[in-house]
Amino acid sequence: MDSKDITLEIPYGTRDFLPKEARYKRVVEARIAEMFNSWGYDEIVTPTIEYLDTFTMGNDSSLEDGMFKLFDKTNRTLALRYEMTPPIARVVASRMKDEKFPLKLSYISSVFRYEKTQTGRQCEFHQAGVELIGSADVSADAEVIALAINVLKESGLNNFQVCLGQVDFINGIMQQCCLTSKCKSKIRKAIENRNLVELGQIVDETQLSDDAKAILKQLPLLHGGEEVLAKAYNMAMNEQSRLALDNLKEIYQLLKSYRVADYVTFDLGVIRNFSYYTGLVFEVYTPGLGFPVCGGGRYDNMLEDFGCNRPATGFALGIERVLLAMERQKLEMPHQQKDVYLAYAEGKSDEAVSRALALRDIGRTVDLANGAMTQEQANEYKELRGYDKLIYVE
Repeated sequence: MDSKDITLEIPYGTRDFLPKEARYKRVVEARIAEMFNSWGYDEIVTPTIEYLDTFTMGNDSSLEDGMFKLFDKTNRTLALRYEMTPPIARVVASRMKDEKFPLKLSYISSVFRYEKTQTGRQCEFHQAGVELIGSADVSADAEVIALAINVLKESGLNNFQVCLGQVDFINGIMQQCCLTSKCKSKIRKAIENRNLVELGQIVDETQLSDDAKAILKQLPLLHGGEEVLAKAYNMAMNEQSRLALDNLKEIYQLLKSYRVADYVTFDLGVIRNFSYYTGLVFEVYTPGLGFPVCGGGRYDNMLEDFGCNRPATGFALGIERVLLAMERQKLEMPHQQKDVYLAYAEGKSDEAVSRALALRDIGRTVDLANGAMTQEQANEYKELRGYDKLIYVE
């Protein structure tokens, strides 16, 4: 391959944002940042690279397969930021443990995961999210869900659905069935992948009663309104599962107070793909995408792994996924105001510069021509670049 061809390539799973795309992305990020701030969440920024242990602590070791890893000069293994929750847990445990809790933290950052790429799935992508650390109350879970809904609406989406699940419900069902740890792990993976055929095969290989097998096979199908909780109560024979359903019911009642319950449904097959979740989990789906645009939940044990025993809950949404959903739904894309193209005739550069400075001082967006031109040329350029107004100094 020619060296010129190599230098014009970019790494697998990455992308360039051309000016128009970059504007859309920046406007969405600015709206999200403002929403986070208005709800009382303080921004936090963590390094792009962390020690590998930060990401694997409390997580399934299989996650390493998707990490970009490298070594420092002492041969310690580093990784590009795989997700944001563990680094924030590290910061809270090491540098913020004496702060007044609960802490409400937000971020907008790039994240790196090595996976098979497709539209909406890249090896480098951008996330926005929050972590509410230090409250075990259901009000904290309801708040992050309500915030996620409001953030998506502010970004430009209105047609989406929030699916609520509860890790303890599924764990309790498997516990009442007295399954082995290996079998539980297989069932979780099948449910996570929505693979009903594989789930059926795993369950059929057990020595359970027909009723117990039927219950396990139904888990990914428990999707709908409040009637789903009533059906699930009839399946749950132990306190763990029933308390989990009570938890969901309480959260749902609070979401009614936030006036966002119309966006919410129950999906008791949602368990998310991180092993650190301990209670509520949720995913947000929107037409045109075959994967969630947002997801999150409660993770009460992670900070204990870092030496700071605090409950926590949060969510992350994909910026590119929001933009892709808007494009596929043919919604108006977010844009920055392009006010004025200011051009000038020969010999009028000083006056043009003065006009441009004066307009910028009062908050107008001004693109100043880089040389004299005719008014016809100026108008052509103004139309090409999409400015609202032409000012021509002659």
